Amino acid sequence: MLRISLAALAIFASTLVGFSQSEDSVRYKSRKLATDEVNFVSSYYKQDGNNSAVTGGVGTEKLTDFATTIDIKLSRYDLRKRKHTLSGELGIDVYSSASSDKIDPNTISSASSGDKRIYPSLSYAVTNEDKGSTISANASISTEYDYFSTGFSLGWSKLSKDKNREFSVRGQVFLDTWTVIVPIELRDGGPGTSGTKPRNSYSSSFTLSQVINKRLQVLLLADIAYQKGQLATLYHRTYFTDDSHKVENLPDTRFKLPLGLRLNYFMGDRFIVRAYYRYYADTWDLKAHTAELEIPVKISPFLSVSPFARYYNQQGVKYFAKYKQHNLSETFYTSDFDLSTLTSTMFGLGLRYAPPGGVIGISKFNALELRYGHYDRSTGLTSDIITMLAKFK
Repeated sequence: MLRISLAALAIFASTLVGFSQSEDSVRYKSRKLATDEVNFVSSYYKQDGNNSAVTGGVGTEKLTDFATTIDIKLSRYDLRKRKHTLSGELGIDVYSSASSDKIDPNTISSASSGDKRIYPSLSYAVTNEDKGSTISANASISTEYDYFSTGFSLGWSKLSKDKNREFSVRGQVFLDTWTVIVPIELRDGGPGTSGTKPRNSYSSSFTLSQVINKRLQVLLLADIAYQKGQLATLYHRTYFTDDSHKVENLPDTRFKLPLGLRLNYFMGDRFIVRAYYRYYADTWDLKAHTAELEIPVKISPFLSVSPFARYYNQQGVKYFAKYKQHNLSETFYTSDFDLSTLTSTMFGLGLRYAPPGGVIGISKFNALELRYGHYDRSTGLTSDIITMLAKFK
């Protein structure tokens, strides 16, 4: 994924831009779609740890993932001076997971030990710039070896007359179908050990942004989410105090409430302070706090660096217990350390290069960004991720 040919991408983007309408068109006249922006994002992620949920909270968590996405934004104005924006995105993840081989240790490799996820999406938005309002819709698909998901969303936003305040609301629905996969030794052919099961997610998002003054901007975020269906992962084992084990079992409903606050403070021409806080709670008794800080620094008119840090603290769900610490009398149980009480930190650095003449002299090659982050969790899990963004306008 990181071996993308920038020259090839630039040629592709320039070709797309070449189909846009010429500048001598009458302003606001209905026009054909013109290319606004093309983005290529590629990343490499790897992790290691020793608390795999596949083997009951013990065992390797080694995983690698190559991800690449491309999105293209097209726009046009109609006779009523409204801007129509069409956006298409295609993402592909190729990953390997050592713990997934433990679903069936007798096989050379299980279905999920090396697989890919493909997730295209399409968005359409209509913006009335005179009224400051936008209506948008999105449809998406995601497919992997053991699930298929379809998503739909509708959104609306409104700018104040002075353009210092904006309110937006968005509703989303994801309809998932999981292929039932249980550990090899628990496949007795009985009910629930084969076939498919549904998992549906519904959410509403609300944001309110406000320009306080020339230096300070504030953004408030609130989400309400509800899930219903197969929420437990059926190839996760849970071991009990008597040495017996079963597949993970969790409630089939979950209500989530995240609340967030973001502050951007402009310290002159060279420094920006970006701060973020998020509180999360759900009906499984998981509670979490997230704090992030990023300080972009402009080294030159076209080069900037952005050191960042993230701290996360989580109180685990009431259904979690470690390996062989669950009692047989429990109705719900999991040994997935993602749902345990934990803290984590992430530190990293971003670089952005956006010369006025274009990257490597290609005028449409607007910007190149690189970002690296290192993650540590109190459970022993560590990971590293490097991401590249190439933007064409």
